[in-house]
Amino acid sequence: MATLSMFYGIIVSMYYRDNRQYKLPHIHVEYQGESAIFTIPDGELLEGKIKKPQIRLVQAWITLHTDELMANLALAVDGKNIYKIEPLK
Repeated sequence: MATLSMFYGIIVSMYYRDNRQYKLPHIHVEYQGESAIFTIPDGELLEGKIKKPQIRLVQAWITLHTDELMANLALAVDGKNIYKIEPLK
């Protein structure tokens, strides 16, 4: 697992070679002990639970960085190093 970004207490990660359980492109999010999985590029909550304000922040971040997320996903599926993505400000 590699951390892509951190903002407002939210940690966004992507797992290497993580394309078996979920066939959809996705990211993993943690916030105050809760975790969730969001699809890329639409930001749909696929699994898990976090607070609604943080859901909206993650969805906004996904919208801003869809191209970077998809490029990182392609690298991660191949087991290659991924790049950090700028946090929300």
